[in-house]
Amino acid sequence: MSLILLGKKVGMTQVYDAENRLVPVTVVQAGPCPVTQVKTVGSDGYNAVQIGFWVQKEHRMTGPELGHLKKSGIKEPVSHLGEFRTVSEPEFKVGDVLTVNKFSEGGLVDVIGHSKGRGFQGVMKRHNMDGQPSSHGHMMHRRPGSIGMRQTPGHVFKGKRMPGHMGQERRTAQNLTVVKILEDKNLILIKGSFPGANGDFIVVRQAKKAKPAAPAAK
Repeated sequence: MSLILLGKKVGMTQVYDAENRLVPVTVVQAGPCPVTQVKTVGSDGYNAVQIGFWVQKEHRMTGPELGHLKKSGIKEPVSHLGEFRTVSEPEFKVGDVLTVNKFSEGGLVDVIGHSKGRGFQGVMKRHNMDGQPSSHGHMMHRRPGSIGMRQTPGHVFKGKRMPGHMGQERRTAQNLTVVKILEDKNLILIKGSFPGANGDFIVVRQAKKAKPAAPAAK
């Protein structure tokens, strides 16, 4: 199983690297993530690891949630659970705690989150269409125009770009560089930005498509 943590997007800032260059980074609070359940082919039909994140007060949890967490022996209840499948039987056991020390500075990670929600938007903002003439007398400035439903083809094709809900979609930013790790504060500083608003819960995992470093020239 590749390294995976649940986290929360804190915000953006900038730090200096070893060569005294200013680097924009996104601060992520990742972990600690206790292992709440381990699934195997024999017991559940597939291999997976379930981890939790974000300590929550007991009176804000439901009875089934508390029962599931107490069964795993966790001291403090957590509000968010994430299940991740594995190819082989997981090497973790219930009660293990995953922290940011699993990652290393200079390594590459993938961040999975949801883009910012923009509500209901028209075609100009949602699909970057040009709109129609804004001259005097024209009455369709920001509308999409013809959508092709006359005698031929007689209906609107599926997937036609139309007004609708924009944003709040699952997105994965790949091969982002870990600039710094603050283990005592459970923080990871990741170079650049990725989709999502401050305060959103995200998944940080070891990069799946990272290319090995090229050999040094002789």
